[in-house]
Amino acid sequence: MKNYEDLAKKIIKEIGGEENIQSLTHCITRLRFKLKDESKANDEVLKNTAGIVTVMRSGGQYQVVIGNQVPEVYAQVMKLTQLEEKGQSEVQEKKKGKILDNALDVVSGIFQPILGIMAACGMVKGLNALFVAMGLYSSQCGAYLIFNGIGDGLFTFLPLFLGYTSAKKFGLKPMVGLVAGAIMCYPGLQASSLSAEMKPLYSVFTGTSFESKIYMDFFGIPIIAMNYMSTVIPIIFVVYFASKCEKFFNKFVPDLVKFFFVPMLTLLVALPVGFMLIGPVTIFGSTIISETVLAIRNISPLLAGAIVGFTWQILVIFGMHWGFIPVYINNMMTFGFDNVMMPFFACTFATSGVVLAIFYKTKNKQLKELALPNFISGIFGVTEPAIYGITLPLKKPFIISCIVGGLVGGYYGHFNFRKFMVGGMGIFEFPAMIAPDGSMGNLIVAVTGAVMALVLGFLFTFITFKDKEEEKKEEKDLEKPEIKNPEASFIKKEIIKSPFNGKVIPLKDAKDEAFASGALGRGVVIVPEDNTLYSPVDGVIATLFPTLHAIGIVTDEDTELLIHVGINTVQLDGKHFKAEIKEGDRISVGQPLVTFDREAIKKEGYSMETPVLVTSDPDDYFDLIETDAQEVKQGETLLSVLYLEKEGK
Repeated sequence: MKNYEDLAKKIIKEIGGEENIQSLTHCITRLRFKLKDESKANDEVLKNTAGIVTVMRSGGQYQVVIGNQVPEVYAQVMKLTQLEEKGQSEVQEKKKGKILDNALDVVSGIFQPILGIMAACGMVKGLNALFVAMGLYSSQCGAYLIFNGIGDGLFTFLPLFLGYTSAKKFGLKPMVGLVAGAIMCYPGLQASSLSAEMKPLYSVFTGTSFESKIYMDFFGIPIIAMNYMSTVIPIIFVVYFASKCEKFFNKFVPDLVKFFFVPMLTLLVALPVGFMLIGPVTIFGSTIISETVLAIRNISPLLAGAIVGFTWQILVIFGMHWGFIPVYINNMMTFGFDNVMMPFFACTFATSGVVLAIFYKTKNKQLKELALPNFISGIFGVTEPAIYGITLPLKKPFIISCIVGGLVGGYYGHFNFRKFMVGGMGIFEFPAMIAPDGSMGNLIVAVTGAVMALVLGFLFTFITFKDKEEEKKEEKDLEKPEIKNPEASFIKKEIIKSPFNGKVIPLKDAKDEAFASGALGRGVVIVPEDNTLYSPVDGVIATLFPTLHAIGIVTDEDTELLIHVGINTVQLDGKHFKAEIKEGDRISVGQPLVTFDREAIKKEGYSMETPVLVTSDPDDYFDLIETDAQEVKQGETLLSVLYLEKEGK
């Protein structure tokens, strides 16, 4: 992979240095700087720099046109400067697709910055437990306590880290997100602290499954307390709501006092709402789930165990596993064992087996480096790094781990699998599964179930796992149509049809210098006469820019296309655009891709000139023929791409 660090350094230097940069974004072809003083930028030096197509000054931005490699150059510029990345909240809202997929993408994206340190802390926790089990030191000595603090600190105060990363994801000031996480971990607001230090004021929902003791209220509104330490979803929702609050307050708070008034107002609104709503929703959801499992267990222990095993990881992600804790503790205190929550034990080893298979199958170096330490921490009972860092982002491995957890959870339920003592994690829980009378039957069930989960998770993943690049290649090979009568001609022609009705302008006459130069690709410009962009080819959506104004397509014949609706319309940030597809979608000729409000865009002051470009390497095709018509209808031939075809192929 080409290193763009030198190019990024050159750009930073020639635009006047980092201190001259007010902000930076990028679109599909160019870096878009807002400079404090544009006169400090050296246009001619940049234009003559290898890797830069041209530079432009437009719409209050200093634009450095790079081409298809702009994401890599942007990443290097961000790495070399102290600039903060623009929040992605608008991007996430505008992307269409399955709700579950989007939710998983958001959660996994929030965890991406802390994956490495999570894996490290998980390994420390596991090794610390291993060394105690081996008798190298006791669980009461200073070494154990320090190592336990190193391993457990991140997981205990997870809302702080997620507050920061969620804020960057949702466009909130990162320090506000960090403070929100700290507030949610404040000891005096945890349910355990309140119940130990205060007498309940009263109870709500008395006589129902949702009966809760109230230890405090907020101006008369009852607060149903819970423990927020180590939770995931509550802080993410709070930060998302806070990002909306911040945008709202930014609209009317005077600039003179925005620096401290906007964060203050944001916290004063978002956190009370979080404590009043998120806690109760989580608790009530947990209660419903745990009581449902108890009711099912009275009918079928096997089915109840399967439900716990299948759903446990999902419940943990949403912080809804807490409903089982009172049941677990009550069973331990009353019966001397728990058999309701314990089928979750299967998930630990199912996840570990899945991650181990990924370690052996993947060719992705970064993924392989994450997989091994996450496997080690997983068998020691710490699966969060594996879930958030590997299985959840990849989706299919996460589903496999849930399915295997359900299968082995059913096995555990059927054989009345129990735990007799509190304590231990992963393989170190096995001693707590020896029956008080010394019989080993329950331990045998525990070990055989763990081995089954490990083996099944490994096998299912090993058989089905493919790296993303490999999956895309196979999909393309399957979808690519067979070319009939290949000996008939040495020239193969692919037709690119017009994506809408409109006036045709030669590319050299485009108002945008970068497109007019032809450096970004060959093609034509269309001024659309309607409000829908239709697919000009059969193929796959390779790129849908978050602001929805630009689409990259790879056709069935491997031709790469770029359709850029309007000039500088990236600055609308998606306003007046609506996507009918998403990245990775299979498309066919004539299918609606994007709708837009042409008149509204023009009223905003933007040209509707739309370049339709073939961005494939010119060496990959023989010639490109543009239509000579001055006007085209949607579906008529716009471009013809000619390829040389080997004889007999």
